[in-house]
Amino acid sequence: MASAVQIPVSEYLQTTYRPDREYVDGEVLERNVGKWEHARLQALLAQWLGMHESIWNLLVSTEQRTRVTETRVRVPDLVAVRPGPHPDVLTDPPLLVIEILSPDDTYTALEERCQDYLTMGVETVWVIDPRTRTGRICRASGWVSAQRLEVPGTPIHVELPMLFGRLESPSTPDSPQSA
Repeated sequence: MASAVQIPVSEYLQTTYRPDREYVDGEVLERNVGKWEHARLQALLAQWLGMHESIWNLLVSTEQRTRVTETRVRVPDLVAVRPGPHPDVLTDPPLLVIEILSPDDTYTALEERCQDYLTMGVETVWVIDPRTRTGRICRASGWVSAQRLEVPGTPIHVELPMLFGRLESPSTPDSPQSA
């Protein structure tokens, strides 16, 4: 990642960055973006969750600024929230946050982002690694590896083998759409 720039949170919140950046304790931080598998998984997950919005009673958004504390704003790859009006910068904990690893991400940075979401009150964070074709469910009680990522107490889920199977191939009418 490139070097950070110090600015007040009020200035950050009034500034548009392309691509968007995170704000952590006065620093504007660049995010790792632009890799094929990361972008493709983000699109597939948005499509999957979007197809289920009315059934699962949620709204999905990509790269939504989320103010996790007074001095930190994260930009997760995807969020799922309950239907209703939402501000331009989320301040209430999303139902689900999804982070897709980029080759340049570090474990330390990922762990810090996940801890920020949990501290905010997000109950479930999915972490997906396209390189290893693995996923983890991150909750206050710990991180659990899983092939089926779920949000406890809801029908919200994704089967990682199905998702990874679509990375390089389009789905066909007779391919399974839900498992």
